[in-house]
Amino acid sequence: MAAPSPAPPRYELRALTGMRGIAAWLVVLFHIRLSLDWLPPAVIALFAKGYLAVDFFFLLSGFVIWLSWSERLREGGMRAVPGFLWRRLARIWPLHIVMLGATLALVLALAATGRHDAGHYPYAELPLHVLLMQTWGFTDHLAWNDPSWSISTEWAAYLLFTLVAFALDWRRVPSWAVVAAIVALLALLHVAMAGAPTLGTDIWIFGLRRCLIEFAVGGALCSLWERWRDAPLVPALVAISCAVVAFVAKLYGQPETLTVPAAFAAALLALALTSGMRGNPLEIPALHYLGEISYATYLSHFLLFVIVKLALIDDVHGIEPILIALYLVLMLGTSVALHHLVERPAQDWMNRFPARLRRTGNADQAASSST
Repeated sequence: MAAPSPAPPRYELRALTGMRGIAAWLVVLFHIRLSLDWLPPAVIALFAKGYLAVDFFFLLSGFVIWLSWSERLREGGMRAVPGFLWRRLARIWPLHIVMLGATLALVLALAATGRHDAGHYPYAELPLHVLLMQTWGFTDHLAWNDPSWSISTEWAAYLLFTLVAFALDWRRVPSWAVVAAIVALLALLHVAMAGAPTLGTDIWIFGLRRCLIEFAVGGALCSLWERWRDAPLVPALVAISCAVVAFVAKLYGQPETLTVPAAFAAALLALALTSGMRGNPLEIPALHYLGEISYATYLSHFLLFVIVKLALIDDVHGIEPILIALYLVLMLGTSVALHHLVERPAQDWMNRFPARLRRTGNADQAASSST
């Protein structure tokens, strides 16, 4: 196995980390919204749009990966590709496998009592989930740990990124052309959604193209941030204005598949440009920590809600507030535990693993030479 490249220098925009934490909890609220019939309809309607937080994740992922890896891949050439892919796999795969295993354990327990749902938990599709290929067009539904569909598309984006990084250097493209490319990509996403009423329509069909295009937009946004970060005020104001215009257009009935990604893209650029400014509320320690553990929140919340409903709830459409509060507390505790006990240790172990192989190989070679 090729040795991974050294970890890229850590350049954290804390406001984006805080926003990632908020986005993860919006997805949580989206998945539990139908059990909150005691809330005002307007609040439930707001939670019903929580699936859009995934689009922000895709944009942010493209931004961060471009910032961290594009130059390193160009400098390292093809030799740097295995290291990049191994490090990305170390970031997303261990916790995914743990949650998939936990889901399988629950399904086997339910099957033992005659309650196996073969439609939502098809054993034949488990290899696709293990290989992170479950949303690559091989199925016509979501299954097992539903939120992992986006991790599957992210893995595809990482694979494609290794080609794009060599073919395209945004730094050599004029700013107006980068903006034009972003507009074109957002228009392409709208066309690629083929008239779907929402961005969350038929994820098994549209999820992959949704991720790949938004990931590409995120990379282009990063190049604009790199140009404008030393004089951010005017570009940030322009970006905020664009986000407001896109949001108002959505309120006036323009397609979600066009307006929401545009609003999020402009908002992401504004957030990046204003990150680090004094008094930024997105950078408070609590929000920053929620962002740090957001991947654990995102991957575990769906299964935990299934378990809570099975154990404690008879009517899933009207869960009492005290039980919802209990679930949210459990969700936070689970996120903390998974982040510190599974996600981070497994990532560190995988990143060190190739070095162990090299040391073992060198030792074996030395032993062979001495005999």
